[in-house]
Amino acid sequence: MSKLLTTRRSVLRTGAAAGAGLAMPTIFTASSVAAFTNDPTGSSVTLGFNVPQSGPYADEGADELRAYELAVEHLNGGGDGGMMNTFSSKVLDGTGILGKKVEYVTGDTQTKSDAARASARSMIEKDGAVMITGGSSSGVAIAVQGLCQEAGVIFMAGLTHSNDTTGKDKKANGFRHFFNGYMSAAALAPVLAARYGTDRTAYHLTADYTWGWTQEESIAAATEALGWNTVEKVRTPLASTDFSSYIAPVLNSGADVLVLNHYGGNMVNSLTNAVQFGLREKVVNGKNFEIVVPLYSRLMARGAGANVKGIFGSTNWHWSLTDEGSQAFVRSFGTKYGFPPSQAAHTVYCQTLLYADAVQRAGSFNPCAVAEALEGYDFDGLGNGPTHYRAGDHQCFKDVLVVKGKENPENEFDLLEIVEITPRAQVEYAVDHPMFAGGDLGSCNGGA
Repeated sequence: MSKLLTTRRSVLRTGAAAGAGLAMPTIFTASSVAAFTNDPTGSSVTLGFNVPQSGPYADEGADELRAYELAVEHLNGGGDGGMMNTFSSKVLDGTGILGKKVEYVTGDTQTKSDAARASARSMIEKDGAVMITGGSSSGVAIAVQGLCQEAGVIFMAGLTHSNDTTGKDKKANGFRHFFNGYMSAAALAPVLAARYGTDRTAYHLTADYTWGWTQEESIAAATEALGWNTVEKVRTPLASTDFSSYIAPVLNSGADVLVLNHYGGNMVNSLTNAVQFGLREKVVNGKNFEIVVPLYSRLMARGAGANVKGIFGSTNWHWSLTDEGSQAFVRSFGTKYGFPPSQAAHTVYCQTLLYADAVQRAGSFNPCAVAEALEGYDFDGLGNGPTHYRAGDHQCFKDVLVVKGKENPENEFDLLEIVEITPRAQVEYAVDHPMFAGGDLGSCNGGA
């Protein structure tokens, strides 16, 4: 018996289908008789876009909202269709999702887990959102993913790079298109060893939450396996804006590489402080001092300006990719907004299309039917080459980009250059890899 049939039969035993309008979520309303949470029985369906509109990752959130708006426009038949035209699946036709017009509500995560959960809860409970997506913090993503599992809705994660999102904190209702810390390290470490040598001493400054911890663990393990030594690991509060007191000790540590496990505004500020302290002009252990930013974005590069020149890192996607899907998205986004999209924009646009596609293929908004359609799904045409959504942990696998700050940018958006496209096979790992152990995917929750 299929998972979907099992779900439907158990639902029938609990009561009749809901009447007209959006059903109240069953997790919050015990008297609800909906077949599943927020079954959209009217002519439209509501999606919840929960992004950081304030806090250190607000720039990422603003670009996510632009991409979500574009995705909804395309799903409803507006614009040029973007990556719907290049997507290997051809079930999306511009008539919404299952013939229902796509509408959306937005919320501000504030880059805080409690605020993000409250926002997502409101979208589900008050607005009838059948799917929640967004975020630029792994702490936020993990918190919201847990709520969506409890509520019986699908969570299509936005930017979340912690290994834990699809590791110890993975959930059956959650799916991640973005790469993770392990993948960044697997792609980046060989490039660093080739460029800087294997006899290096690294000092880590790390954002003190789940993403920072797993990124630090990943890059330290990968570089140490190639001969590097890690001399110190220092945690920094996410709310920090001045990193001067953290940079000063690096000068006397014996380290000749500073690894900044920071993202968004944190990375902009810590890199700026490091350059102000003259680290890039230092010679330590007979070697030029180097700085590494394991997770990059164009928005971060813009904020840090000339300080990023020559600095290596990894990224999930970049607007300079020449594949048909990437260029279709760049063209569509650029026409609407006047500048190229960030990796944040690309990720959430893809997640919106992938959710809509899964619903179409399943023929149902039932979250368990959608999950079944996404598990083990292989597709192409959305950038980064052939892509696989693994059933065992709901992690997406695709090629990873190693980039560095461009020495002579031609404009304000031309700040990063791709130095290597790391093939998917190099960044794949087993579901039970030690860095991802401890979690249980569990069973899909339809909310009934």
